[in-house]
Amino acid sequence: MGLTLKYQLFFFFFCLLSFLFPSSFSSSLSSRSQCSALLHFSNSLSLDRSASPSLDTTDLSSFYDSDYRSNTQMCDNSYPKTASWKEDKDCCSWDGVECDNATRHVIGLDLSCSWLYGSIHSNSSLFLLRHLRSLNLAGNFFNHSLISSEFGNFETLTHLNLSHSGFSGKIPYEISQLSSLVSLDLSYNYPLIIETPVWKRVVDNLTLLRELLLDWTYMSSIRPISLMNLSSSLTTLSLHECDLRGKLENNILCLQSIQTLDLGLNFNLEGSLPNSNCNSSSSLTFLDLSVTSFSGELPDSIGSLKSLKHLNLCLCNFTGSIPTSLGSLTQITHLILYFNNFTGPVPTLLWNLTQMTYLDLGWNSFTGLLPLSLLNLPNLSSLFLDNNQLVGPLPSHVSGLNLINLFLSSNSLNGTLPSWLFNLPSLEMLSLSDNEFIGEIGEFKSDSLRYLDLDYNKLHGSIPRSISRLVNLTILYLSSNKWSTMLEFEMFSKLKNLQYLDLSHNLLSINNVTFTLPNLRYLNLSFSNISEFPIFLRTATNLESLDLSNNRIYGQVPRWLGDVGRNSLYHVDLRANLLQGPFPTLNFLNLRYFFVSNNSLNGEIPLLICNASFLEVLDLSHNNLSGMIPKCLARFSFLSVLDLRMNNLRGTIPTTFAKENNFRNINLNGNQLEGQLPRSLANCWNLEVLDLGNNKINGTFPYWLESLPELRVLVLRSNRFKGRIFCNPKTKFPFPKLRIIDISNNQFNGSLPIKYFKYLKAMTNVDESEVGLKYTRDMYYQESLNVMIKGSYMELVRIQTVLFTTIDFSNNRFIGEMPKTLGRLKSLKGLNFSHNNLTGYIPSSFGNLTNLEWLDLSFNKLRGEIPKQLAELPWLEVLNLSYNQLTGCIPLGKQFNTFNNDSYIKNLGLCGFPLSRTCNNETKQPPPSTLLKEDNLELENGFGWQAVSIGYGCGVIFGTLMGYLMFKIGKPKWIVRMVILEQHIMLRRLKNNAHRRAGRQ
Repeated sequence: MGLTLKYQLFFFFFCLLSFLFPSSFSSSLSSRSQCSALLHFSNSLSLDRSASPSLDTTDLSSFYDSDYRSNTQMCDNSYPKTASWKEDKDCCSWDGVECDNATRHVIGLDLSCSWLYGSIHSNSSLFLLRHLRSLNLAGNFFNHSLISSEFGNFETLTHLNLSHSGFSGKIPYEISQLSSLVSLDLSYNYPLIIETPVWKRVVDNLTLLRELLLDWTYMSSIRPISLMNLSSSLTTLSLHECDLRGKLENNILCLQSIQTLDLGLNFNLEGSLPNSNCNSSSSLTFLDLSVTSFSGELPDSIGSLKSLKHLNLCLCNFTGSIPTSLGSLTQITHLILYFNNFTGPVPTLLWNLTQMTYLDLGWNSFTGLLPLSLLNLPNLSSLFLDNNQLVGPLPSHVSGLNLINLFLSSNSLNGTLPSWLFNLPSLEMLSLSDNEFIGEIGEFKSDSLRYLDLDYNKLHGSIPRSISRLVNLTILYLSSNKWSTMLEFEMFSKLKNLQYLDLSHNLLSINNVTFTLPNLRYLNLSFSNISEFPIFLRTATNLESLDLSNNRIYGQVPRWLGDVGRNSLYHVDLRANLLQGPFPTLNFLNLRYFFVSNNSLNGEIPLLICNASFLEVLDLSHNNLSGMIPKCLARFSFLSVLDLRMNNLRGTIPTTFAKENNFRNINLNGNQLEGQLPRSLANCWNLEVLDLGNNKINGTFPYWLESLPELRVLVLRSNRFKGRIFCNPKTKFPFPKLRIIDISNNQFNGSLPIKYFKYLKAMTNVDESEVGLKYTRDMYYQESLNVMIKGSYMELVRIQTVLFTTIDFSNNRFIGEMPKTLGRLKSLKGLNFSHNNLTGYIPSSFGNLTNLEWLDLSFNKLRGEIPKQLAELPWLEVLNLSYNQLTGCIPLGKQFNTFNNDSYIKNLGLCGFPLSRTCNNETKQPPPSTLLKEDNLELENGFGWQAVSIGYGCGVIFGTLMGYLMFKIGKPKWIVRMVILEQHIMLRRLKNNAHRRAGRQ
């Protein structure tokens, strides 16, 4: 790669002579010396195609490319320009080199996207080209080199482009010396930092700048107000994703010559749009404030931006209605307002924006009828109105047939699907999911579709045969409709580009045939009534996610399933089938989520599971597995959920839970485990649920768990624990987030742990801000727990632990009195101290437990009267005070008028309703009829509760209703759009970082 020895000597002598006699040699040897410098620079770098990757046009996310400016450097046509440079030719004729016709000085060097790989040091011969006016090294990879201060010595430089080239570190102060610069582009290098002194000098000295692009440059220390002091000649200012912080004055739009302004993805940048017009407003053509903290309403003055072509305000905090003045932006082609809080109808004046090609109003709160005329905009290619509150049918006829992307999902649209929808010649993406469409799907006339989503409607009939002709189809979602048909799988056999296929939640019969889908990555056939493994999976070598759950698949898991996905498979869900036989053999190498619960598997968990070091969720619950728990599971770094409950596992719990592990849920309930709890469980700093109930575990109470900051559920019931419960005196606030504790059916003794009851913060106050948010993290795993509720064990699914709090210390040997501090636990819903040896009185402070729904103090030695305060508890529905030594009158009123004799039996000193013994010889008084409550209340179990047979208070009903609204069973439809949104936000990062991968390797 180096120069010949002869050439190196020549170059050395020239450098020496030019240093000793600069004036004599500057003209006569200028051309030759510059050629030498160029060759030396070229040969100091390698040529690597991966340094200048081309844009991947097969990426589905590329349809969002129009959201962004097209002037960012992309390597659509990269090639090695320097490979054609020849020593025996004048360098002024070389590719990428420009010379002054008179002086023959090299004045321009464009090596963008030229496969250059390596480092540029401060002694590089590049810096000998002192006559350069334009330098473009964009789209290469310079291996995280620092930007040399020598760049500041190009005194005549007017254009400098080092974007997308793998530079890093601090931008040198010397860059600010280039006072002749008209264009400076240092964007999309990572990480680049510009410090305040350098920025101030750039603002003060580069007064001729017309273009300044610093995207991805870290600017958190720069005050946004300083942007107003930039060159008055500035036409382009791009500071996309620069971590700008603070409030930006709203007159930023009033920069005198600004045409392109991109401040997107600065999450902490606040501001609003000006309410008054600016003199220069007509020059602005591109405005991107997306994913910032800009807020307020869109002012009428937005209509003064007559030249505006691209407006992106997505993922901000804008509110109110769209001003009618927006209809004055007759030049606009891209209007992107999704993920805000806009309300009201979609403005009719938008129909006049005839230049519009891309319109995204999704994820707002627009109401009213679907604005049908939008579909007739003559140039419209992309329309997004998903996740609003629009109603009505689709039009029967439209004139605008240029649509490429149409998203109308998650509204309340109804009626049948019109024929024009299947005749759009250029349609690539169609999403109508989460609506109320009925009828059958027509036959598609074009093969342009790449994305089709009709999930969650009421469509019926047969899946159209024309789908087999959609050879470009990448994503196909048809789940949760009313298909009830024989599905001929071979209709998909020609879809060689298909990556995502979801036919779940339908009643299908399949003909099991063999074919190949080479690019299939995601397959969901859950709740589809199938009874065998689809044979075509045998050739699905690129499969990443497989969901066959909740079907009727019978027998053993086939051996060939272990070859599916090779090393790409990360998600397998086989739960709730009729599987039998040994543990399935899979390729565990990259497996992250594995579900095979609710089957009849037997045998041991194989040690091959130890190869699954990337596991995040492992659910093997409700099988017949035996043997011991593999010790390696406790050492996994990423494992968040370990659910092995309801098996026949024996031995001890693994003792070596690694430090800095990621465990959030450990459920080993219903096995034959024995021995003591390992102290290394205290390393599970993120642990929220620990359920070890119904085993043979012994030892004393694990007080060392009290310091776990996130622990919400602790279940130790039905084991062999014994002894007193001691608190660690060094722990100031034990169990700070505990909401469910069940230590029933053990041999604990001594007094109740007063300190715990005093400091159970999460049971003292309900933080409603957490309701429904906690479980959005796991797209695949649904929390569930068997809990004693009002006398029966029931499974609570998707635990709303903010709303559901219980204490169960029953069936132990506790003695002494119940502490008054229990009355502080105002969010408590259930309290069970039954079957102990408690004495003393029922604390009157129990009257403060205003959320209490059941109270069981039976089978103790309590004495005294029932506190009248208990009669004021509004939701108390189950009360058991039987088998004690209580005396006096039973309180009357509210819930107490609904309890029968069973609540009080074997308390010989009690009298009054409902007992036959009257108090003070008074006649027994029945409760007022208005206070009687019907027995046998039922709560519908569509969400949350399973096997529920008794009534619940409104608090629980509200909690489960909230859970249903926020976590509807099935694939959450917002995920589809959020996946695309993630691609949208990260698009340039994904595209422009690709060339760095080789450097990292």
